Amino acid sequence: MYRLLIFLLAAFFSCGPGSSQQTAGKAKTDSSGYYQYRNATRDGIGKVYQGREIAQVMGHLGAAWLERPEREQEERTDLLLDALDLKPTDVVADIGAGTGYFTFLMAPEVPQGKVLAVDIQPEMIDYLNAGKRKRNMSNVEAVLGTESNPKLPANSVDLVIMIDAYHEFSYPREMMNTIVKALKPGGRVVLVEYRAEDPSVPIKELHKLSVAQATKEMKAAGLKLIKNDSRLPQQHVMFFGR
Repeated sequence: MYRLLIFLLAAFFSCGPGSSQQTAGKAKTDSSGYYQYRNATRDGIGKVYQGREIAQVMGHLGAAWLERPEREQEERTDLLLDALDLKPTDVVADIGAGTGYFTFLMAPEVPQGKVLAVDIQPEMIDYLNAGKRKRNMSNVEAVLGTESNPKLPANSVDLVIMIDAYHEFSYPREMMNTIVKALKPGGRVVLVEYRAEDPSVPIKELHKLSVAQATKEMKAAGLKLIKNDSRLPQQHVMFFGR
């Protein structure tokens, strides 16, 4: 178990230049017209959307890294919470919630609302439900989604947040189309992603996302960039709306 966890973390963090360069070869487009396929790079799955190779997923065996004690200081999750400016009645969807680290930070901010903690791994749903019981948080609901559908009802959420998750979505087009339908009028989508524009951020290329690339992909789902909050040390906080 320990060796496998180290392998997963090594796959996520940078271990040298050029490790995520595209492999030569002509890409093939699938029947949907949304995706192309090519030889996978070391950190990717070989599936390309809007010119970006989709990154490999960090699985549930990396849960310990998500809950590391130094995470708040490294990522300044306290500043991220402030940036969201949540209202007490907001319904929030945390897509790719994992163990619920940020879900359980948001829940007290929406006492008359709730947080829908969405993940596609049953093991993470178990983590979420255990965390909910431990903290006695009745306004957290764990939702088992799929790779192409977060299972959110239409017109049901005020804010959707994806923290270091969107770049790993196997079906970003389908996911975003469903997410947009789930937004209430005036609803926002927030992408928190490591800055691809900053070579000093010690994360592998495919696990970063630039503002330009994110804006292009969100435009395909009918969303536009509202603002890019720069208060975090290593990550973009990009707000999108209709």
